[in-house]
Amino acid sequence: MEALHIPDGVERVLFRTQNTDRRLMWKSQFDSSYIGFTKEGAEWLRDHTNIKLIGIDYLSVAAFDHLIPAHVVLLQNKDIILVEGLNLDDVAVGLYELHCLPLKLLKSDGSPVRCILQS
Repeated sequence: MEALHIPDGVERVLFRTQNTDRRLMWKSQFDSSYIGFTKEGAEWLRDHTNIKLIGIDYLSVAAFDHLIPAHVVLLQNKDIILVEGLNLDDVAVGLYELHCLPLKLLKSDGSPVRCILQS
């Protein structure tokens, strides 16, 4: 995580990983070998950045073998929003403006969203 050199002040990061290159979101079968955060990676993000939103290009921000521990680390901080299942096929590395438009659901702690990137 440290090698990413996330600049100070950055509060929202979308992770375009090998999940996109492997086109995992377009496969009909779930693939447990997807790229996601380990507990240690989640702890590093929480402890060394000011990130308030983490987006990733598969069904979970947490690696399959770290599902519960990584989610617990990230969701204990009520300031961090997780956005999963992003289509980042044509998104190059860079700075963007991100708009996430959630459905308003009663008595829910999550919602499907439509995310829009503007360069």
